[in-house]
Amino acid sequence: MTAKNLSILNSKKGLEALLRQKRLDTKKAIRDVKYEKRLEKLQEEMLILQQWIAHNNKKVIILFEGRDAAGKGGAIRRVIQHLPPRAIRVEALPKPNETEMGQWYFQRYINRLPNNGEIVFFDRSWYNRAVVEPVNGFCTKQDYNIFMSQVNEFEKMIQDSGIYLLKLYFSITKTEQERRFKDIISSPIKKWKYSDVDKKALTLWDEYTKYKEAMFEKTQKHAPWKVIKANRKTSARISAFEYILKSIPYEVKDKETIRHKSLRSILDE
Repeated sequence: MTAKNLSILNSKKGLEALLRQKRLDTKKAIRDVKYEKRLEKLQEEMLILQQWIAHNNKKVIILFEGRDAAGKGGAIRRVIQHLPPRAIRVEALPKPNETEMGQWYFQRYINRLPNNGEIVFFDRSWYNRAVVEPVNGFCTKQDYNIFMSQVNEFEKMIQDSGIYLLKLYFSITKTEQERRFKDIISSPIKKWKYSDVDKKALTLWDEYTKYKEAMFEKTQKHAPWKVIKANRKTSARISAFEYILKSIPYEVKDKETIRHKSLRSILDE
């Protein structure tokens, strides 16, 4: 073991990481501490970004999309962990009510767009109609076609109005999704997350893939997708942070902090 790694284990964070374990694993403890330190640096930089947005009356939308159990919610929680609650919003819209079902599809999302100085995070978004709804029969073929014909122009209008729009897609394998579902079902504090849609997700895997690929092909015109490999949650969260920080031209940017570092390179430091 290197002197640096020994120092990490002897630190407060290192000892806490060891004490959290059921079975002693020094390598995992070192890995956890390095991940937490990297995350803290990115969270500090995220606060600088948020302050720039607030002081300059900028507006930001960040979409988090992906298959069920891809880790979208966990990534959002890490990103907003140290941000002022009044400066941000997280929108995770339930299924539309009767009134909303009679409206233009984008209307309820328009009502939740950011105000001056605000960041809005969408945990799933209008792209439900691109994948989840058609796969599960929650919309008609005509509804889907109308959405696909309008979404690029809708996003152009958002951006033309001065709003930054970022679209992140968390990508996991079928095996990993199945593993996470089993973990959710077996956990007393997580099993509430397992919905009827989740129950069918694995059997409908290929249908989800077909619509996902159509979404990538047809909805990149004004706001490109950032696909994040999310089988390892820690790597996915770091990648999401780095992409957000690189994509918005805020001031006082610490280029070394936001420079892409794979989790492997962080662990090797």
